[in-house]
Amino acid sequence: MPISNALRSAYLVLPLALMACSNAEGPKTASSDPATKSSEKVPAPFPSTYKAYPGVATAIRNVTIYDGEGGKIDNGVVFMTGGKISSVGGADAAIPADAMVIDGTGKFVTPGIIDIHSHLGDYPTPSVEAHSDGNEATSPTTPEVWAEHSVWPQDPGFSRALANGGITALQVLPGSANLMGGRSVVLKNVYARTVQGMKFPDAPYGLKMACGENPKRVYGAKGRMPSTRMGNIAVNRQTWIKAQEYRKKRDSGKDFTRDIGMETLAGVLDGDISIQNHCYRADEMAIVLDMAKEFGYKVSTFHHAVESYKIADLLRDNKVCSAVWADWWGFKMEAYDAIPENAAILHNSGACVIIHSDDENQIQRLNQEAAKAQADGRRMGFNISDAEVIKWLTYNPAMALGISDKTGSLKPGKMADLVLWNGNPLSVYSRPGKVWIDGALMFDASNPKIRPVSDFELGQPGEGDVK
Repeated sequence: MPISNALRSAYLVLPLALMACSNAEGPKTASSDPATKSSEKVPAPFPSTYKAYPGVATAIRNVTIYDGEGGKIDNGVVFMTGGKISSVGGADAAIPADAMVIDGTGKFVTPGIIDIHSHLGDYPTPSVEAHSDGNEATSPTTPEVWAEHSVWPQDPGFSRALANGGITALQVLPGSANLMGGRSVVLKNVYARTVQGMKFPDAPYGLKMACGENPKRVYGAKGRMPSTRMGNIAVNRQTWIKAQEYRKKRDSGKDFTRDIGMETLAGVLDGDISIQNHCYRADEMAIVLDMAKEFGYKVSTFHHAVESYKIADLLRDNKVCSAVWADWWGFKMEAYDAIPENAAILHNSGACVIIHSDDENQIQRLNQEAAKAQADGRRMGFNISDAEVIKWLTYNPAMALGISDKTGSLKPGKMADLVLWNGNPLSVYSRPGKVWIDGALMFDASNPKIRPVSDFELGQPGEGDVK
C-alpha cells in the first residue's frame, strides 16, 4: 500500500532529535543513611529512565521470518504497534489499513541481536588510557563496583553495533582482572544522554566473576593472594562465607550497617543477581559449579568457555549457558584447547549456546560468528538449522540475562526489537537494512538521516558519516 506523506515523515524521524523526550529524570533515591533496618527495602539507587523513542504501526510482509526460538516462516508477516510485536504469521495474516507496510521480498527478519558480553562504554573508543574504566584492579574482589558507573553513553561503538550488527540490547560487564569484578548492566542500544537512559527496564543485574589465569596473574604479580588457581577458589569461598554472614545480619531484624559489596553478593544468594562467570577450562567450570552448590547460588553463564565441549552434559544438566566465540583460541594457555566445533557440540548435547563478542569490532558481526560456528558443526555431521542458530544470538542470551519474557523472540506482546536484513543473516554478504527498538526505527541503511551518530563524533571529519 502507498505510504502517506504524514506517515513517511513520522517514519523517518531522526532518533537524535528525540533525545530529550527519551531521557526524563528518574525517581529520587532514599536516604543514604548507612544504618539500615533489615525490614527496609533498599530502593534502586540508579533506576532506569529509559523511554522508548516514538514509532508508527508497521507491517513487514513477504519476508522470511526467524522467530528467535527456532521457528521459521516463509513469506511471512510481522506487525508491530505501540512498541510491541502485535502479530507474526503467514502470508494471509491481517494487516490494518492504517499501518505502514514494508515489502520484505528477498529479505529476512530476526529479533534484535543481543550481545551478552560487551565492554562498550567502559572500554570505549578511542581506546586510550583515559578511557580504560573496566577493571578496578585494586583488590581481587570488588563486588562493590558497578559497570554502569563507567559507561560513557557517547561511545561511538554503540551506534556501530546497531548499524552494522543489528544489536538492540547488550550486557556491559566489568573486566576480568578480579575474581569478583562487580555488577554488570543490561542496556538498550539507544542514544541517550545518561546511562540511566539506556538501562533496560527491570533487567536483573549480573555479577561478573572470573577464574583462571587473569586474577592469579594480576594479584600474584603484586605479591598477594591469589597467585594460584587454588588461591582463586580459596579467596572466593572466604568471600562467600562473609556474604552469608552479612545476609544473616540483614535478615535478623536488627540494625546493621550497609556494605554495598556485600549487598551485591547477598543479592546473588537471594537469586536476584545472576552470575556471569569468565572461565575457559572445563575443570575450573566444574569446580565453580561445585562452589555454587556449596553456597547456594546459580551460575547463569560461563563466558568464553572454550572447553565447554568437554563437559557439555554437565552444563546441560545444571542449565548453564556457554557464551563462546566461533574460533578465538591460543592467545593464552587456558585458551589453547579450544576447538571450532565447541558451539555445535554443546548444541547437539542439548546445552545452551550463546555467541558473544567481548570486542568492539566483533559485536558488529555476531551473525557471521554464528554462521562460522554453524559451518564447523556441519563439517562434523551436525546439521543445525539456520533458525536454531539465530537462537544463539537472540533468545538464548535473553534467557541467560533474565529478559526473555520481554525480548529475544518475535512473539506477540514482546518488545518490538527486530532487524530487517537485506539477505540471509547467516551470510557474510548480509547486513542490517533497518533496525527497530521498541517499535521505533533506529537505523535505516537507505536513509542517512536515520543513522545515529555519537556526540563525540560530531564535527570530526570521516567519522560520523561511516555508519
